[in-house]
Amino acid sequence: MKKLIIIKYGELTTKHDNINFFIKTLKNNIEASLSSINHTITYDVGRMFIETDDFDEVINKLTNIFGIHEINTGYELETDDFESFSNELLNLVKEKEFTTFKVQTKRSNKKYPLNSMEISRKLGAILLRNIPNIKVDVNNPELLINVEIRLNKVYFYFDKIKGIGGYPLGVAGKGMLMLSGGIDSPVAGYLAMKRGVRLECVYFDSPPHTSENAKNKVLDLATVLANYSSYIKIHVIRFTDIQEAIYKNCPKEYMITIMRRMMYRIAENLAHKNNCKIIINGESIGQVASQTLTSMAVINETIKMPVIRPVACFDKLEIIELAKKIGTYDISIRPYEDCCTIFVPEHPVINPVAKLAKEYEESFDYETLINEAIKEHTIIKVPVINKEFSDIL
Repeated sequence: MKKLIIIKYGELTTKHDNINFFIKTLKNNIEASLSSINHTITYDVGRMFIETDDFDEVINKLTNIFGIHEINTGYELETDDFESFSNELLNLVKEKEFTTFKVQTKRSNKKYPLNSMEISRKLGAILLRNIPNIKVDVNNPELLINVEIRLNKVYFYFDKIKGIGGYPLGVAGKGMLMLSGGIDSPVAGYLAMKRGVRLECVYFDSPPHTSENAKNKVLDLATVLANYSSYIKIHVIRFTDIQEAIYKNCPKEYMITIMRRMMYRIAENLAHKNNCKIIINGESIGQVASQTLTSMAVINETIKMPVIRPVACFDKLEIIELAKKIGTYDISIRPYEDCCTIFVPEHPVINPVAKLAKEYEESFDYETLINEAIKEHTIIKVPVINKEFSDIL
């Protein structure tokens, strides 16, 4: 009998013609995460199996990999002879402490002479005869015994760990995340990654108006997100000249609108150059003046690339709750302002007029400033660090 880790795919099983692409991508992502650990992986369209000597470390890494629905430590027997595997199961169960149990059987080998219900009943009867003071509870058992009958093989597993689900990272291509130091954008990045989007990030730095601490906060946020990827690349844009030009030449109430229009133009340019298919940000409808529907429409008109807003319909408390779960909240609330919070007017326009926004921004040579900012921008690659996250979606 062989001990191994059994991975269930979950949502991936809804795919049909391209399911092999999703599963192979998941396997590649797991291989990359386990590169420093001795292991072997086999898989088919139903399950993935990992053999290793370091179960705890492997499971710890698997809990941060998108595309995994469930992780089980189980046992493989290379026989489907009922008497043989029932004896092995009895020996395993005798080592456990419980008073109530349930046997749950899945029979992928439909040619097997017993059906799933018959296997469960026969195994349950054997356990009841051989282990004292136990009984069956089909609704809330202390011990759930999972049995899978496959071609010439049987698998047992008892305990399960919930994976973070979603699609394997990379199956949907790349997106450019507009990453600030706030609460919302890291959560948006996490949710995009959960749908298979690999991230690059753009951060708008505005020294001396923003501090080095503000930039370090963003790097720390990216480091948390990088725990779900091999690395994350951050494009750091020096936004000072553009921001000061807006402050000097545009009406105060339109400053945020025009600033966001400039950011979108830069993000789209970087996205095209780095093979990103979409722009991602943390905008939530109505949360601030630049996130009313009118504001978003006026800001969005400057570019043609699709903009994905994963938290658009979340309220602030929902976003905060998720930020705490993924480990970004405590970093986001560090008291260092980013360029989105400096120069904020007392009464920003909530229903900007596109014609006026265009007129105001044409009062200075923004195209030259944007080109210079892109030309001079720096790139920081954030590596993975070992952090422990629990209770993640």
